[in-house]
Amino acid sequence: MFDGNVNANLGADENVARLCALYDGLLERSDATVSPEAETELKALAKIFDLDAERPAAELWPYVRAVLVRQAPADTPAAVPSSDPMTVLLVEDDAEAAAALTEALDAAGHRVVGPFHSAEAAEAATALHPIDVALLDINLSGEATGVDLARSLKTRWGVPVVFLSGDVSAAAANAELAAAMVIKPYTGRDVLDALARLRPTA
Repeated sequence: MFDGNVNANLGADENVARLCALYDGLLERSDATVSPEAETELKALAKIFDLDAERPAAELWPYVRAVLVRQAPADTPAAVPSSDPMTVLLVEDDAEAAAALTEALDAAGHRVVGPFHSAEAAEAATALHPIDVALLDINLSGEATGVDLARSLKTRWGVPVVFLSGDVSAAAANAELAAAMVIKPYTGRDVLDALARLRPTA
């Protein structure tokens, strides 16, 4: 019998692993299917993340999986304690959110470069500072998008990106560019926890 509900007795990483085991067959074979109950549960998960739940399960699961995997805690030896300071590039279009994040990052001992609201200014700053990680709003003002910036930061500068986004569809569609995702609305603690799970590049 299908048990698609998230088990509150399991850790977040265990729940994600169980869901991946259940649905990853959809990625491996073009003719793979899941039971009607499993498809219903998958559509319910998609709605939680504000994704288009009317897609067929095989099309929907890669998006849901991308969001789940990049939000789940990674309890690995490489995880960095939150007390370890990092140099963080902050790119956030919302002025109030940027101010609150700057305050939370400062209070946690991290060094903040920014905040910036355009991809062009953020990339220019990256050329001038050694950056450990970038906190990046996927929807930015300016000519270049957050996706463009994420791609450049990753490929040109080797900077890992954490997407800060309320646009889950865009974040999921470009999940290969992100080391993690923090979905809006979020708290400063959510962002600090995501940073604590990432190893600095330097």
